[in-house]
Amino acid sequence: MATFVLVPGAWHGSWTFESVIPLLERAGHTVHALTLTGLRPDDDDTTVASANLDTHADDVVSLLDRARITDATLVGHSYGGMVISAAADRAGGSVSRLVHLDAYVPRDGESCWSLTTDAYRQSFVAGAADTGHTVHPPFRAPHGGDPRRRPHPLASLVQTIRLTGVVDRVPRRDFVYCSGWEDGTPFAGLRARLQADPGWRVHDLPTAHNAMREAPGAVAELLI
Repeated sequence: MATFVLVPGAWHGSWTFESVIPLLERAGHTVHALTLTGLRPDDDDTTVASANLDTHADDVVSLLDRARITDATLVGHSYGGMVISAAADRAGGSVSRLVHLDAYVPRDGESCWSLTTDAYRQSFVAGAADTGHTVHPPFRAPHGGDPRRRPHPLASLVQTIRLTGVVDRVPRRDFVYCSGWEDGTPFAGLRARLQADPGWRVHDLPTAHNAMREAPGAVAELLI
């Protein structure tokens, strides 16, 4: 049985996987879903302001150490792809599989800012106008988005990742492309690049970005 560590995207917490977790557990797997530093309801302003990509990678590595996990499947959604890449590079042989669920797959020196689209960069800037260090969640029509979303630390979105090459030696690496939002996805070019890379398995899901909510059964089946 696998041990899954689920890492949400920007503005979200562990709750974003709430429909997937019981499906994985029912199949006999162990599941740890994280809410990253700065996204927790009781985090104070100083904690939020100081959180960056390194902080979030350390969140994952600390969990692996505390739970004595030596054969982890790290699953990152969206921005969470940055986090699991950095964590896997630091955790060495503790990670046996990476799943980038409609998520960024960075190379050394890249950032969420450099990898995303102009539209997302504009939303980061606009969302940070109030505080200068946190990005308010973007409005999502028609319902405005999940009310549990929280402002996301800006530093984590602009900090460049430093990779040593350890992450490239993770035995299995999967990329899941959600094809149901072709007009807004920043991942079309990434999908084409990874399809040409024999070190990756590329899968398509016909959903919008938040596949965990739209098709939790399909996500769980793919992970299993």
